Amino acid sequence: MSNALTRVADHKARVAGLVGMMPVVDLPVADCLGLVLAEDVVAGVPLPPFDNSAMDGYAVRAADVAAVPVRLPVVEDIPAGRTAVGPLAPGTAHRIMTGAPVPSGADAVVQVEWTDGGTSEVRVDRPVVVGQNVRKMADDVAVGTTVLDAGVVLGPAQLGLAAALGFGSLPVRRRPRVLVLSTGSELVGPGVALEPGQIYESNGVMLAAAVREAGGEAELLRFVPDDVEQFHAAIAPRLGSVDLLLTSGGVSAGAYEVVKDAFTGRGVEFTKVAMQPGGPQGAGRYQGVAVATLPGNPVSAQVSFEVFIRPALRAAMGFAQVERPVATATLSAPVTSPAGRTQFRRGAYDPESGRVVTPVGGPGSHLLSALAISNCLIEVPEDVTELAAGARVAVRLLHGE
Repeated sequence: MSNALTRVADHKARVAGLVGMMPVVDLPVADCLGLVLAEDVVAGVPLPPFDNSAMDGYAVRAADVAAVPVRLPVVEDIPAGRTAVGPLAPGTAHRIMTGAPVPSGADAVVQVEWTDGGTSEVRVDRPVVVGQNVRKMADDVAVGTTVLDAGVVLGPAQLGLAAALGFGSLPVRRRPRVLVLSTGSELVGPGVALEPGQIYESNGVMLAAAVREAGGEAELLRFVPDDVEQFHAAIAPRLGSVDLLLTSGGVSAGAYEVVKDAFTGRGVEFTKVAMQPGGPQGAGRYQGVAVATLPGNPVSAQVSFEVFIRPALRAAMGFAQVERPVATATLSAPVTSPAGRTQFRRGAYDPESGRVVTPVGGPGSHLLSALAISNCLIEVPEDVTELAAGARVAVRLLHGE
């Protein structure tokens, strides 16, 4: 690892280049929420597929109810789902339900509230005009229309449209598969009484959740001890099924840095990035698998994920917008920052009160509770060491695309 600091933008580009575009797969429509459509979707059927009623009521000829009140014999009931519907004879009515096919010969539907609701004979109290309460075939979508463009992010409305047009599956960029690994002999699981020198493992849970929130699939491998042989044994059977190995811890300059010891000289390069928190980083390929190594302090790990890993995963899935939203805000209190490093301070951004941002906690990389109550990262450029209250700063919002 060189003593020279790597700029944030340079390390970000290196990580982004490791994770290629995910392949296109056909997935059931119900499993496509939040994914990026890989190909245009073209309607093969019209929507609606037939003339249907917009109301519960009576299918009629508008001319037969022009003079009201009028009584008409009810010849047929047409519930939704009926596939065989006889024609409407002049001077008669068919009772019809919402969504049911309008019979040939009918040109309007009288809603039930404008009648006496009769079943064998109906009294119509208000006239209707031709086409009233009738949804015409292809009124929404015509055959051959491109209804969804490649690149769209599939939300509930898009999936509903695809299902309405009869699509059972859609071509999408699949989710990246990420193996999240936390190292450290000091780590123990919940429910275990802590011995001196032990801590509860949290990075794995946090980073796996971050992967899923970004749109990926995460497999969590916890409690890997500080032993190179055990480290390799733990990851070996899993490397063939993942797109990215994401580790936390074991990358600093001290002894027992298992990740650095395991990967040095094997395709992964380690560096110190000019940022606070999150300086020690690594990236490369091991046995053909992309590897990104993050620091072990929890705030460092999560900030590093936001800056380097999340954009790479989003780009691999085909998202046009891979970064979190950035706003400009006014600092409510002064902050200091180390020279030559981009600082990411936790903050509380309040757009309702004049776009003010308040620093939360100090710059320490262990202050996880401050991160948990923050909704943004305040970005202090590498050439700035002090910002006074009232200064304008860029804030990276943590709760948006």
